[in-house]
Amino acid sequence: MNFSMIRYVIGLVMLFESAFLSLPCLIALIYHEKKGFSFWIMLFVCLIIGILFVMKKPKKTVYYAKEGFLTVAISWIVMSFFGALPFVINGDIPSVVDAMFETVSGFTTTGSSILTDVEALARCSLFWRSFTHWVGGMGVFVFVLAVMPLVGGQNIHLMRAESPGPSVGKLVPKIRKTSMILYKIYIFMTIVMVVLLLLGKLPLFDSLLLAFGTAGTGGFSILNSGCASYSPYIQYLIAIFMILFGVNFNVYYFILIKKFKDAIHYEELKYYLLFIGASVAMITYNIHSLFPTIEQAFRHALFQVGTVITTTGYASTDFNKWPEFSKFILVMLMFSGACAGSTGGGMKVSRLVIMLKTVKKELLSYLHPRTVRKVKFNGRIVEHEVIRGINVYMIAYAFVLIISIDNFDFTSNFTAVVATLNNIGPGLNIVGPTGNFSMYSNLSKIVMIFDMLAGRLELFPMLLLINPYTWKEIKIRKNKKIKK
Repeated sequence: MNFSMIRYVIGLVMLFESAFLSLPCLIALIYHEKKGFSFWIMLFVCLIIGILFVMKKPKKTVYYAKEGFLTVAISWIVMSFFGALPFVINGDIPSVVDAMFETVSGFTTTGSSILTDVEALARCSLFWRSFTHWVGGMGVFVFVLAVMPLVGGQNIHLMRAESPGPSVGKLVPKIRKTSMILYKIYIFMTIVMVVLLLLGKLPLFDSLLLAFGTAGTGGFSILNSGCASYSPYIQYLIAIFMILFGVNFNVYYFILIKKFKDAIHYEELKYYLLFIGASVAMITYNIHSLFPTIEQAFRHALFQVGTVITTTGYASTDFNKWPEFSKFILVMLMFSGACAGSTGGGMKVSRLVIMLKTVKKELLSYLHPRTVRKVKFNGRIVEHEVIRGINVYMIAYAFVLIISIDNFDFTSNFTAVVATLNNIGPGLNIVGPTGNFSMYSNLSKIVMIFDMLAGRLELFPMLLLINPYTWKEIKIRKNKKIKK
């Protein structure tokens, strides 16, 4: 285990977090807020720790999948912890567990909240809270690799541990160029959304925060009413961009290099749009009697389908009051999630499609035992390792759901776990769009903090981190070195 390399990479993450913390400091200066001092304190703390960690460069720079997974898991926990402390110091969220819940929810782009009065927060705190969505959406390591190439040539292990989807590849031969392409697309789409929100007569501050939450598919609202009080133009705009940010960024890369056929025929995109279209149509029909016009029913159906399938978490209406059929569709979309390689969470459309194709292959194998069949996705044969990884993912997924939560009703508890594990935000009943997670005990919040991190990092980095065999192996290796 290359501990020196893990320490070095964590140091880089701390340096980048100190740079990120400069933005809420700037907001505090602009709005003359005294609570900004907490962000200045953590900026210097992160800077000092980062400098100490990177001062001594590792002699051995090679690291593999295990180191990559552990580095990403530890980095996200450390980043969330130091990102939570400003809320505790300035008193906006006095409880460490609550502050950690809110910050992990931000970085993992979950959008679940323990806050009962969002508008009471200082603007610098509101900004940092939403900005964590934007940073976590594309991934902090994608950002690190885009700005500062790491030595060792094994950076794909970091990217694979952090990026959503059953498999991760490179758009171009070099990881750094891949990361730069992804962030350029991400920044461009965010800027376009900010401009369009400004055209809808929203203030710049509100436009930035809404764009951060939409781009990262996070969904922290800046108003107690969520997105319900915005104009139809703003609601349509947010809904469309949520869906756009839920698309695999490979599609945008194909458009960028003018490979329009590859973009149009991208298999996962077809299923993703099919799920959205069918869900919107069925829900619109089911809820049309609850609204004065069919346009309002369609708009709210589009918004809620967009926010749930992309795991954003915004809400334009209280879908707790919708018929059971519509709520059932939304719960199914919670499991589906957006596309792999997007900023969205959930199981991913690609996994569902590959699973269905695997079932079809097995059924046909029973009917025609001598026929050799391969599962194909996007015109390519899916390797056995990927299929095995998806099956293991599903087993782990089921295991994480089996947890003990406080004695609330089943629907609230179940959807609370689904919402945090899939990085969605709101669930149903007491954790619905008009509720929050503040009533849960600290123990339950800690469990859901783990769920959020595990869901964002595709389970395996966090499961590897808590696996006793991982640390047992490290201890054995250390003892062997001591004997030598």
